[in-house]
Amino acid sequence: MRQKLLPMAGLYLVQGLPYGLQSGLLPMLLRTSGLSLTRVGLAKGLYAPWLFKLVWAPLVDARGSPRVWLALSTAGLGVVCGLLAAVPPTEAGQGGLPAAAAGLLLLLNLGAAVQDVALDTLAVQLLEPQELGPGNTVQVVAYKVGAALAGGGLLVLVPALSWPLLFLFLAATYLLAAALAWAAPALQQLPKSQPSGPLPRTQCQLQALLAVPGTLWMAGFLLMYKLGEQGAGSLLPLLLLDHGASAQELGLWNGVGAVACSIAGSSLGGALLTRHWQPLPLLKLLLQLRLGGLTCQTALLFCLDALGTSVGPGTVLKGAALLSLCLQHFLGGLVTTATFTLMMRCSQFAPRTLQATHYSFLATLELLGKLLMAALAGALADGLGLWTCFSLFLVLSAMSTFYLGLVPSSYQ
Repeated sequence: MRQKLLPMAGLYLVQGLPYGLQSGLLPMLLRTSGLSLTRVGLAKGLYAPWLFKLVWAPLVDARGSPRVWLALSTAGLGVVCGLLAAVPPTEAGQGGLPAAAAGLLLLLNLGAAVQDVALDTLAVQLLEPQELGPGNTVQVVAYKVGAALAGGGLLVLVPALSWPLLFLFLAATYLLAAALAWAAPALQQLPKSQPSGPLPRTQCQLQALLAVPGTLWMAGFLLMYKLGEQGAGSLLPLLLLDHGASAQELGLWNGVGAVACSIAGSSLGGALLTRHWQPLPLLKLLLQLRLGGLTCQTALLFCLDALGTSVGPGTVLKGAALLSLCLQHFLGGLVTTATFTLMMRCSQFAPRTLQATHYSFLATLELLGKLLMAALAGALADGLGLWTCFSLFLVLSAMSTFYLGLVPSSYQ
């Protein structure tokens, strides 16, 4: 099993780099440039290519080897990062990112989404049922390490290191990862997808996806389970910035410290799944704990807003805010590992020639739920006010907890 997981860990680590760059670094830069919460949230539209993974997932299933797709897409990401080195995206003004940087980031997300399809295909085909817990722990932990390095790590280094050097470093990292994807012995042993005739029509393919046991329930859960958490998590660091915290400090805590807590939660989730717990009962408990943590975080934010208090150095409220941030990331890591294990179990019910498309379908829905709230959270806060907005996040989080009670028998 170690021979399988080691190369996958390296590839999942580089897979997390674009997410960390755009969720940890760019929002802080745009907010400090004076953009409204609505404009900062709408910048998440750069993730749009991820929502179209089903366009090329059938190609990965039916044309060539997933290893070839993985190596080529990863190498392409290295080329895009090399181009970004010549177009620093830190020159954001009131209008947002420069057009050239925004276009390259869209291209970066396109390559990352193709890489994601190929890598998930390898995981679904490579891992045995008893290896799903450790495999998903490696996936989530390595991905979050990459996100932390590209998000909080880069934000801390921005004052001392130039953007060209940072992006050249990322380009070299992707090229090394492409070589790993091509040369790793465990990945070379995977069966190639069987060449086939014309790809199935979209309508027939969708019917086949929905016919896989448990897919409809899983789709509904994935669309809603992160809505409340993602909305609060997107806004809280920006609101702390408005209350006096520095961008570098938040980069350290939100991009590194909180992600370290998330990694710890994901690791604990993998250990529990491997030794003691089934995914479903574990997930039920975790969703209840997450709802309690979000309630405490919301009460703290209301207190800050009502009192107009600054979270300057040494304040008790600052410590409580950072603690709540870390706690929610820890619980979020546990929830993500359990959820991804359920997703992969569901995709293994599908025929082998449909597994990449099926998992990409579920992963797209999971991303859609997160991206939708991340993009709209700022507009909701500006339009409804913080009190109403965070109350809505609590309701959404409670809905996912109740929805889990409708789980079909295939997951019991």
